[in-house]
Amino acid sequence: MIVDTLNNKDLYSHISPRITAALAHLAETDFTSMELGNYELDGKNLIVIVNDYETKPREVEPFEVHQQYIDVQYVVSGEEEFGYLPLAEQTPSRPYFEKHDYAEFDYESNKADAAFIPLKAGMFAVFFPDDMHMPGTSASPQQVRKVVIKVKI
Repeated sequence: MIVDTLNNKDLYSHISPRITAALAHLAETDFTSMELGNYELDGKNLIVIVNDYETKPREVEPFEVHQQYIDVQYVVSGEEEFGYLPLAEQTPSRPYFEKHDYAEFDYESNKADAAFIPLKAGMFAVFFPDDMHMPGTSASPQQVRKVVIKVKI
């Protein structure tokens, strides 16, 4: 997992050309008035998802992992927190669903080992396949505009 601001995006250019392209796209694009929805940036290799939502309490959200894509999550406006812990021997509450590339893990079984980290406007997080993450939470509901770029592995 990586958490940073776009000012430091060049520090991560060695990881993969697709992550470099995703971070560059986030830095170069004004998402404040963009229509909500999914956009292909490089076919199925880079998929941009623009979403507005209200954060939820962590107790009602599952952790998730992905196998086919890396998540690059960028907060355009608002603030949320995300839960994080390394994937190890945890048992999923919903097994891997290949069509939508995710498995879910319940909060109760994993809360003792999880860290919750704020993600403010202008910050991004990168979640790799071994990163269990729970985005979109906060102690009190907040409006967030977030862009997620799915980076094909």
